[in-house]
Amino acid sequence: MEVQTQYFGTITCSEQEIIYFPDGLFGFTELKKYVPLAFQDNSDALISLQSLEDPNISFILMNPFQLYNDYSPVLSDEDKRLLDASYNEDNISYYVICVIHESMEDSTVNLKSPIAVNTDTRRARQIILDNALYKFRHPMKDFVKKEK
Repeated sequence: MEVQTQYFGTITCSEQEIIYFPDGLFGFTELKKYVPLAFQDNSDALISLQSLEDPNISFILMNPFQLYNDYSPVLSDEDKRLLDASYNEDNISYYVICVIHESMEDSTVNLKSPIAVNTDTRRARQIILDNALYKFRHPMKDFVKKEK
């Protein structure tokens, strides 16, 4: 199918590439289908999560483990059930939503409510982690290595 995207123009994607959010994302509950588009080939470090239902909606996602080695999301029993991950959490990938500003100093990542994707079923949901270390607006500058 052809899809109009915010950052990549018109692209072609298959049904197998679609990620389905039964509950949508926080604030966007009516939008259920998205396609992930990597900014670099063979890398999930930075992704555009493009809505298939609204070409003007695209979220910038990052792989949180490339930012923060000690990131350790824990799924609730309910999230495991809804993601069909009760048998094996190895098939769950996590991404965090970024809010990018002109200045990196002002950009943030949401470590508190990552997106969890079942890579087998392509079902996903945005979860809220019960961990006081993770913030909704964690400054990106905290992850950028300082030059000496």
